[in-house]
Amino acid sequence: MKCTNRLKINYIICLLLFTLCLTGCGTNFSYAYDNNSPVFGIYSPAKQGRTTAKSFSSDLCVIEGDIIDTETTNLETAKAAVLVSVNQKKAYYSKAAFERMHPASTTKIMTALVAIKNCPLDKKLIATDCVKITTPGAQLAKINPGDTMTLDQALHIMLVYSANDVANMIAENIGGTIDNFVQMMNDEAKALGATQTHFTNVNGLTDDDHYSTAYDLYLIFNEAVKYDTFTEIIQMASYQTTYYDKNGKEVTFDKKTTNLFHRGNFQPPSNVTVIGGKTGTTNAAGHCLVLYAKDTSGFPYIAVLLGTIDGDACYNEMIDLLDEINKNV
Repeated sequence: MKCTNRLKINYIICLLLFTLCLTGCGTNFSYAYDNNSPVFGIYSPAKQGRTTAKSFSSDLCVIEGDIIDTETTNLETAKAAVLVSVNQKKAYYSKAAFERMHPASTTKIMTALVAIKNCPLDKKLIATDCVKITTPGAQLAKINPGDTMTLDQALHIMLVYSANDVANMIAENIGGTIDNFVQMMNDEAKALGATQTHFTNVNGLTDDDHYSTAYDLYLIFNEAVKYDTFTEIIQMASYQTTYYDKNGKEVTFDKKTTNLFHRGNFQPPSNVTVIGGKTGTTNAAGHCLVLYAKDTSGFPYIAVLLGTIDGDACYNEMIDLLDEINKNV
């Protein structure tokens, strides 16, 4: 009887320990990739859709639905928005956070992230015919086949000036083909839990199968700002550099940022500092803006605004969104 009782006790202890290992904060667990999940999906072809990984959501803000203060926050035209305290992992505002939308040039946040993670900054890039973009209204640095520059220069031009042709050059030189690089972007999105995101290009030009969400852009941007190169570039009000054409002749690039906060056209609310961000505009996407900001204590926030009707609305509604920081500190 004593032996039997001891075995029963040992069994119960082992069962409890096993359960704790599965449920403990930050432990590893198995789960299936779910394309409808906004947070937990990871895909592993080698294991037929199942994998074991640390719960990455433990370091992220998990938004469950809308958080809207209609009395004090006036986002009249924005189709979607989120404001997240990075340190607290808490959403101060959320509107249609999981609605799939055209991301426009906020796509380039992921383009930059994948490039920085997979290639040295001093790598020399060579432009090919992929830089010939004929889409009406597309933002271009007007580089030509045969032009050369470093990845560091290309990242600056792409993020500061939002050059679509330079985004293509980055992708082709790192991925071998643009399609290969796009696959790298989609793989990175899945790894970050951005399961409602799908890219078909590297610059954000409109495509029906190219989409993201306000929440997914928070996830992607949250990862990108961990890299000093990215955060340094998005703070710049302008960028000037010299690269070379196919004949070795110097070509000067000198442009201001597309971020109108850094150009002084708009001012953030009091007690909030805009560190930097990425703009995006197409007819399909409307005006979009993703920002990294800090309060007076230096605590960081990520703000995402998608689908506003015009530039003035985009920045005025972003100011209103950022003012939520003051209401919660």
